[in-house]
Amino acid sequence: MAKNAKLIIASTRLPVRVVKSNGKITYKQSDGGLATGVSFVSKSRDSVWVGWPGIASDELTKQDKIDIIKELKKRDCVPVFLSESQVELYYSGYCNATLWPLLHYFTDMAHHNIDFWNSYKEVNTLFAKEIKKHMNDDSQVWVHDYQLMLVPEKLRSYSEDVHIGFFLHTTFPSFEIFRLLPEREALLKGLLGADLVGFHTYDYVRHFLSSAQRILGYESELGAVKAEGRRVQTDAFPIGIDYKKFAKSSKDRDVKKRVNSFALHKQKTKVILAVDRADYSKGIPARLDAYELFLKNNPSYMENVVLVLLAAPSRENVEAYQTLREEIEQKVSRINGQFSTVDWSPITYFHKSLPLSEVSALYAMADVMLVTPLRDGMNLVAKEFVATKHNKSGVLILSEMAGVASELPEALQVNPNNSEMVAAAIEQALTMPLNEQKERMQAMQSRISQYTIGRWAEDFLTQLAKTRDKHAVSVKKITKDTHKKLVEDYRQADRRLILLDYDGTLKEFVQTPSAVLARPSIKLQRILRKLARDPKNNVTIVSGRPKGILSSFFEDIGLNLVAEHGGWVLNAGSWVKSSLAAKKWKKDILEIVQAYADRTPGAVVEEKDFSIAWHYRRVSPDLAYVRKEELKMELKTLLSDVEVGVFQGNKLIEIKPERMHKGAIASDLITKEKWDFIMVIGDDYTDEDMFAVSPERSYSINVGNSDTKAKYQLPDVHHVVELIKKLSEIK
Repeated sequence: MAKNAKLIIASTRLPVRVVKSNGKITYKQSDGGLATGVSFVSKSRDSVWVGWPGIASDELTKQDKIDIIKELKKRDCVPVFLSESQVELYYSGYCNATLWPLLHYFTDMAHHNIDFWNSYKEVNTLFAKEIKKHMNDDSQVWVHDYQLMLVPEKLRSYSEDVHIGFFLHTTFPSFEIFRLLPEREALLKGLLGADLVGFHTYDYVRHFLSSAQRILGYESELGAVKAEGRRVQTDAFPIGIDYKKFAKSSKDRDVKKRVNSFALHKQKTKVILAVDRADYSKGIPARLDAYELFLKNNPSYMENVVLVLLAAPSRENVEAYQTLREEIEQKVSRINGQFSTVDWSPITYFHKSLPLSEVSALYAMADVMLVTPLRDGMNLVAKEFVATKHNKSGVLILSEMAGVASELPEALQVNPNNSEMVAAAIEQALTMPLNEQKERMQAMQSRISQYTIGRWAEDFLTQLAKTRDKHAVSVKKITKDTHKKLVEDYRQADRRLILLDYDGTLKEFVQTPSAVLARPSIKLQRILRKLARDPKNNVTIVSGRPKGILSSFFEDIGLNLVAEHGGWVLNAGSWVKSSLAAKKWKKDILEIVQAYADRTPGAVVEEKDFSIAWHYRRVSPDLAYVRKEELKMELKTLLSDVEVGVFQGNKLIEIKPERMHKGAIASDLITKEKWDFIMVIGDDYTDEDMFAVSPERSYSINVGNSDTKAKYQLPDVHHVVELIKKLSEIK
């Protein structure tokens, strides 16, 4: 990245909240984890933060907006104003009533509404347009969280060169859960507009890669998704905390005063603490059930233990959250009613947000921290508690369903759905020897003090910069200058040879080799007809498809056709057969290949005159990998003494004579005349043979981003079609 390149951060909410009361505008600074983390890296960069200021635009006058824009600019922030309707449909609707529950595995609580989705698309477009105003090709754009999953792809449509990172702060569910979203493809493609997609844990990375492969058909290698001509890197970046701030907080005088002010501390009881947002993903009702079971199983702790439950208000306008609050308060009331004495209640409950000093005081006085979410992307409360324990006493009970569990193995890890297990962990925590507490706490502190929130932010941006370096090395992208030169060379030439592959080059791959699904569009036929009618051009489609299908695709267009990688050549209106006719091997191999297809759901066998193709585009990826490797091994053993090869293509295995390849026919065509202009375009291993025989002065172009012998690369079929359309319009 250039030294002075702009860093653009985008999140739903700005680190500054705008409030209007009695006609007066005030600004409240956020002290949240994201604001803290980004502040570490933004200070050393020319940066701007794009987001919603937290107030509906309906409440604001035109002058209010002007004043807000001016004030936020001083704070390096840019507002995206949202109407009350957008806040309701986009934020409360699709974000929090559809995506949030489904991402956290609460499928029965996810509401699917087309108005929610339309508003989500609308707001993501608003964000992308605002970001575009501030970016250039040297910018790093860092998009945050599930509310803006479409933004990366939209930004990519504005600029192929801008560097985009995306970080998801929630869980990413398994493929079986994510596939339930009607908009799953659009969301995945939105994320894959980024260069780097980050998650808290590798489990989430794995689920994302699986969804990209099973839903979109995009394969991955070493964490990089091959997405329509681009490589999108994924990785795990476990977000941290401002460790020093929390470590110092428990020593602060004000915090100590607050500790002493709590009546709980004076009771000399054991304090169990639980701090959460009042969200159903946090498992608060199940935690109360486990605590109740602990009290029943351990009557000796009556009047000697108290659970301090702090549940901060969250999304209280949503019915599910209102119901949750009622359930929590009913359970607290029942448990207190069942076990309380004149001088003691087993639960002290707060339904409010407390300032950092008071939360730190609670951390400092707690003997046991109970963090048992049913699902949680990370959970920084666990890290905050550990950081405050400067005397190293205290025990953390932690849900194995929280992302932070992989970083804190020394905690007592529990299944939050198992009340007996959680109750037993509470007893173990309260009776744990002090030396064991300190040993566990010290190990956790050592780990989280290293990978802090600042380190997390710096690490992500460093890795984002590295993806640009990798991209620059691996891709021979056609630049504007190269494109201009190609068009000019074409314009000046009197004899032109244009060799084009079909599937994956002129037409996107379809799920089966079916001729119906793979037919060229009217637009493509029109472009090719125009290109072929130019008397200076020899336009030849060189494909692996059978001659009958090619004939049906391009009848009366005036193209030259080569079928089955050179097995058949259309000459003067008639198909001429290659001398490499199939021999006895084909019949025997066909039976084996068909047997593999029969026991592999989704596999299709395509028999051609000179070859056999085993297609597995519709086979589940895990099964496809096993079957194709088994098939390749068996075929190579059987064909070891004949000149027939087994070739790996784009989601197919092809068996054909080794001497039959596109390079042979391409070489014949190239040497047949003295061409002023030669262009060869293809996308897979079969086309590499054509690239290998192309003269140095020719334009050999690979579609995608794989290693290639071609001189240049275009990202996808769309760019190929646009290129030949441009050439066809030249007179």
